[in-house]
This record gives sequence, C-alpha cells and structure tokens, in this order.
Amino acid sequence: MLFEHQKTNDILNWFEQINQIPRCSNNEQAISQWLTDWAKSHNFAVSTDKAQNMLIKVPGYDNAPIVILQGHLDMVCEKTPDSNHDFTKDPIKHIYDGKWLTADKTTLGADNGIAIAMAMTLALEKNHPPLELLFTVNEETGLNGATDLDPELFDGRILINIDSEDEGVVTVGCAGGINTNISLGIEQTGVPSDYQAIKIKASGMSGGHSGIDIHLEKANAIKILAETVAMMKFDIRLANLNGGTAHNVIPRDAEATIWVAENEVEAVKNLVLATETTLKHEYKDTDPNLSITISASDLEADQALTSEDSKKVIDFIIAFPHGVAAKFTSNNLATVSIEAGNFKILSSQRSSIESRIEALTDRVEALARLAGGEAYSDNRYPAWQPDMSSELLAKSLDVYENLFNKKPKIEILHAGLECGIIGNKVQGMDMISVGPTIKYPHSPDEKIHIGSIGKVWDFLQALLK
Repeated sequence: MLFEHQKTNDILNWFEQINQIPRCSNNEQAISQWLTDWAKSHNFAVSTDKAQNMLIKVPGYDNAPIVILQGHLDMVCEKTPDSNHDFTKDPIKHIYDGKWLTADKTTLGADNGIAIAMAMTLALEKNHPPLELLFTVNEETGLNGATDLDPELFDGRILINIDSEDEGVVTVGCAGGINTNISLGIEQTGVPSDYQAIKIKASGMSGGHSGIDIHLEKANAIKILAETVAMMKFDIRLANLNGGTAHNVIPRDAEATIWVAENEVEAVKNLVLATETTLKHEYKDTDPNLSITISASDLEADQALTSEDSKKVIDFIIAFPHGVAAKFTSNNLATVSIEAGNFKILSSQRSSIESRIEALTDRVEALARLAGGEAYSDNRYPAWQPDMSSELLAKSLDVYENLFNKKPKIEILHAGLECGIIGNKVQGMDMISVGPTIKYPHSPDEKIHIGSIGKVWDFLQALLK
C-alpha cells in the first residue's frame, strides 16, 4: 500500500520484511543475521556481545555526539486458539484496516519491530549525527538481553529508545519488576467409580500487556476459571489445570479437567451457564467475547488431586492478587499448571517505586509459604527514574512543539523499558523513549496507527538534526 507520507512507506516496507523472519524470544538468530547482512551491504560496522545483543555503527557528520537508537529484536508470540500460525517458520501476515495495521490472528510484532524499521530508515538518511543502532535480545522474557548487555559494546551517551507506544508522548521513566515462581506440592489419588471427567474452559478474554493494560481491569482467564470452579459447593477433583502463556501477558485462556459425581454433572452445567452469564455482563466492556464452556473429557486415567488439594489449588488462585495493587504498582497472575506432583504459578510484579516491588513480592511469597509452598523470585530489573533536567528531554519538547504546534505529554510508563537497566550500567546516559501509537500489544489484537508512524519519523529526524 502507498501512504501520503513517503517515509511511512519506507518504514513499513522494512517492517514487512522484518515480519517475514520468525523472531520469538530466544529465537533471534535469523533476524540478527538479516540485519548483519543489511548493515554490511551499506558498509556499516557490526558487532555483538556475549549475549548476542548487536550494534550497528552508522557514520554521521563531524563534531556531533553519537546518538544511540535502541530497540529489541524479539517479539511476543501470541495467537488466537483457532490460528494455525507456526511462529517458528511462518511470516506475520499484515492486514491494513483503514488507519490501522494489524495481523491475521497473531501478534503483529510492532512491539518492537517498528523500532528496527525506523532505525534502519534513519540510518540511510544523509543528514544525521553518528548513530549506533543498538538492538537487544530476549527483552520480552524479562529484559534479559539488556541485563547481560556489555556496556563496552557502544560509545554513545545519548539514547533514544523507540519502544514506547503512544505518539505525542515522551517517556522519561518506567516501572521496575520481578517475577515470582511458586510451587505447591499436591497429592494425586484415584477417583470413585461413579465420578465423571468434564472439561471447563475459560476463553475469549482480550488479554494484553501486563504493564500497559493492567489498569483496564480486563478479565484474567485463570481467575475466571477458578471463580467458576469455586462456585461448585460439592466434591470436585482436579485432574489438570493450565492457563496463561507468559509473565508479561494478561491470560486470555485457561482450562481444567475435573472429576465430579455423575449425579452432579447437570448441576455443574447449570452453574457454568449461570456463571458465564454473570461474568459476561460484568466484563462486557473490556472482554465482550468472554466465554466459559463445559464439555465431556476424553481423559482415560482416573488419577486426580485429592479433594483437599483440589480445594487448596482453587482457593490459592482465588486469594492470589492480580491487577493494580497501589499507585504505580501492580502484579499479573500470569501462568498456572499442574505437573509432576506440583501446582505451579508464575507471577509478575511491577512498580516505579522499588520498595513497593519488594513489598508486593514479599506478599506473594508469603502467600505461597502460608499455603505450604515454595517461592523463588528472579528476573529482577530496575525502575528507570526520570531526569527532568535532561538536555535531551528539553530539546525533544522544543522540537515537538515547533513541529506540531503543541506540547507533547511527559509520562512515566507502567511497563519495563531497557533504559533503566542501561542507565544503571553506564552513568551519565541521557535518555528518552518514544514511538508510534500501538494498541493491545502482547495480544492477537495488537495494531499500530499508520498515521502516527510519519509523525514519529518527522520528530526523530528533526531531533537528530
């Protein structure tokens, strides 16, 4: 497609090529090689560190400071239940829908492929200072690439991160975070001969980014499933339970197989139907496609959790915190599973205030101990504290206002950006984060506003000059 803003065409052309290459977290080798080949074709120097973060050096005019354009190589790989997309080999299919670009039943990968495309386009311009294109790996798994980044890889001390998702906003800070892995020991046993296995599935939730979207109070499929099962005031035996996909994704789907007495099956069906009606009304604005279904299970083995442990698992999910916990503070009940005699939970805590990350993590770990389980917290990344005296920020505000006759917003993002980690590694970094408007990242509804791409381009080009 052709767009009025010529550079939008160039950027989206690169983005389409980027989206031909599978690049889920921990699988960035192909995109890294593609970028290496591109850089060498333009005689740009390329280097990597031990973590496979990469840097492309682009010459610019003399007597100007080096500017780092920074993004990440990986993307969150989510798809709808009816999608046959294989993220290990299939290209992302673009769908142009009026003013928006989205994908066919998968995440679009604009987070953060659009940063790569913009940096490539800027690098090929003639009038700019020396540039360092810094692309990290495994950002979506917990900012791991930035955590392992070798500070000797780059020389610049002015950094523009292109991983924010609202045009007209200059981000100057972000939340820090930590993940907690919980394991509860469970006992499995046989079930009475007059019990029947049935499957209950909570699906159709809209999901989204567990930082950016957490304040929207969207339904968490794991919570919805547990609330449904908790309504059953008779003996149930959990055979399995699975939900969620990643620490930074609000769960869209969860399912459980339970054993119940045959004479209770009809009551279960009626209860599920009534619960679905209630919850669809409660979440009609945020999750209009919420669904709770029941079906016969083809489970043949008669092993299940004991009544006591089945209740303990459901009670634990009911009691577990999810959502906004305090100002600038939240957590995501991200994944659950039953495996190898253990019930496992992954939770992700965020806050712009370090002490609140600790307090919320202590709460999550304490809940695990009270239930007789174990908790281990890792993947810690620091908050990025704003510097309102930043020279780069002042220049950015002036440039934006001169271009568009209005002031941009200044925000602190409730999500993890790599600026916090990079700033901790190298003192004296002057940093901002910007980007085009992206809605519903980390979900198959992800889309990018096409008109915002040209505006961010105009801003970045003017700022570099």
